[in-house]
Amino acid sequence: MELGDGFFRSDSRPSRDLSVLFASFQQQRRGKSSLALRWLDLMAGCGIRALRWGLEAVDSPVLHSVQQLSPELWVNDADVDRAVLLARNLDPLLKKGFSLKLFHQPAEVLLSRAYLDKYLFDLIDLDCFGCPNALLQPVLQVLTVDGLLLLASSDGRSPTGHDRTGAIRNLAAAARAHPASWELALRLQLGVLARQAWLLGRGVEPLACFSEGRTFRLAVRIKRRLAAEEESQLGFLARCEACGAQAVQSMLSLQGWSACSCSNGSGRWAVSGPLWVGPLQSADVLADLLLLAKQSIVPVASSSLQLLQRLQADIGLPVCCWSTAELARRLALPAQPSVLALVQALRNAGYEACSSAVMSGQLRTNAPVAELLKICHGMSRLGR
Repeated sequence: MELGDGFFRSDSRPSRDLSVLFASFQQQRRGKSSLALRWLDLMAGCGIRALRWGLEAVDSPVLHSVQQLSPELWVNDADVDRAVLLARNLDPLLKKGFSLKLFHQPAEVLLSRAYLDKYLFDLIDLDCFGCPNALLQPVLQVLTVDGLLLLASSDGRSPTGHDRTGAIRNLAAAARAHPASWELALRLQLGVLARQAWLLGRGVEPLACFSEGRTFRLAVRIKRRLAAEEESQLGFLARCEACGAQAVQSMLSLQGWSACSCSNGSGRWAVSGPLWVGPLQSADVLADLLLLAKQSIVPVASSSLQLLQRLQADIGLPVCCWSTAELARRLALPAQPSVLALVQALRNAGYEACSSAVMSGQLRTNAPVAELLKICHGMSRLGR
């Protein structure tokens, strides 16, 4: 594999591993069929993702044993100067007999031509610079029913509350600063994707949502139709900077916000949204991906395996997240409390709680902030 002078980030290995796992997952679920799957790597770079799709997600003894048709691979990169390098990197797929189509077109051009020619894709990986939202509608129009969309955004300022006008432009939403900023960004992006899918009468099922702080990644299954009450998963998240209280409302039942925990009435809600207030992960699908990884059908890095395990343990509910650093600061504690110990204490008190898989040092719970601080303070007194 030659990198050339194109962009390549070695620490994005977990996202590439998950892309290959999702491709293998889809191929295995296909079973014997008279139709081959069609996969599109829309912004391929040096082609390592598509190469791994062919060599790892498809070319395995397990899949050969059921005599499946190999997927048709469409690989596109708009930089025509990378054509020779990309063809050379993907030559092993041609030698193995894969149906491979290489393109060097702007993404919107390729998607428009695919739509006009009635080509549909079972999996599309859109890994772009900046915000991908201008491409969401053309991508969704060429994705099959139950197709998988692997979406990445490197727009870090708009959805994390650091560029409020940018959030209005890119997301048609308000984004306010929040300690759980990575999760806020993922939920805002999911909210945009859901609205675009709903315009087509399609439903969305988040399978895996994660970030390392620079790029925000979603893996979503696009359903034939909306699930029951799916529209209730779009809502708003409010937070009071003064007392730390948080509240969530669905747009379907939106009404005035209740008072926060400020005793003197000085509190003020900062509201973000509309955003996705439903689950972020599918524990069942992630369990299947973990099985593929553990069976070594797809070689993945240890960091990717750990990511999958964290995501499976936290489906993204309840929505409200707190950082232990913020709790320690509010209570003037000498050290941050243990996330695991605090989660257990909250469960013992009858609340839902779990460690956040999106950001380290954070937990999610439905406990009111006053009760959360009380339990945290009690743990500190006991030296936990």
